[in-house]
Amino acid sequence: MTERPPSTGAPDAQEHQSAGAGKASDAPAADSGAYSAATSGERLKARTGAMAHRAAQEVRDALRPFTIPNGITLIRLALTPFFVLGVVEGNYRFALVIFVVAGLSDGLDGLLARLLGMRSLFGTYLDPIADKVLLVTAYIALTWPKEGFVTIPIWLTVMALSRDFLIVLVALLMYLGAGVREFRPSLWGKTTTVVHIATIVLVLLANLGRIPDPVLLSAFYLALALTVVSGVDYVRRAAARLERIHRGGDEA
Repeated sequence: MTERPPSTGAPDAQEHQSAGAGKASDAPAADSGAYSAATSGERLKARTGAMAHRAAQEVRDALRPFTIPNGITLIRLALTPFFVLGVVEGNYRFALVIFVVAGLSDGLDGLLARLLGMRSLFGTYLDPIADKVLLVTAYIALTWPKEGFVTIPIWLTVMALSRDFLIVLVALLMYLGAGVREFRPSLWGKTTTVVHIATIVLVLLANLGRIPDPVLLSAFYLALALTVVSGVDYVRRAAARLERIHRGGDEA
């Protein structure tokens, strides 16, 4: 019987060499994949950090309260008690000066905010609040009955305050119900504000000199008409905005 030659182990060596070569070829691929994953992770981390830093900077810029325009607005708000003191003491010249200065500051703070790039979220809310506080306070102070002085009719003040209360209530409902944070004033609303300011100035001037009664009555009735129209228009626009949001055709 013929014996088989003893195995030299060459096939096993070849198999080991092939396996080693396969592992050697896989090692660079594994290292390349690990490096790529690490690089992607670093890029993602850097991009996320940059986005977070930019978002934080935008929030700080939006909330920064200590700017020149906001300081002017705060001064206008601080002038309101002095206007009331002037009216209560019968010093209408002083009250008129205060009111004119406050009105000029209203235009100045907005101009500086645009020119200096100092618009802020705080100023966006503070400016209309200061305006409304001054107007409402002026109407109430000039409605207070004083013998021998010209005053704003109480029916006009009641209607003006009711309109403001309605606007605040509707705005609150829109925010709570639909998340609406911004609702721009209409032309009717801006015109009403201008007429209210003119009415206050006319009453102050009437207590300093002679203003014909027909002029005062015309201002009172015009202010009343615009107060009603602008209030109705505000409610109509708010209802239309909510309807569009409900249908999905508008964003809050």
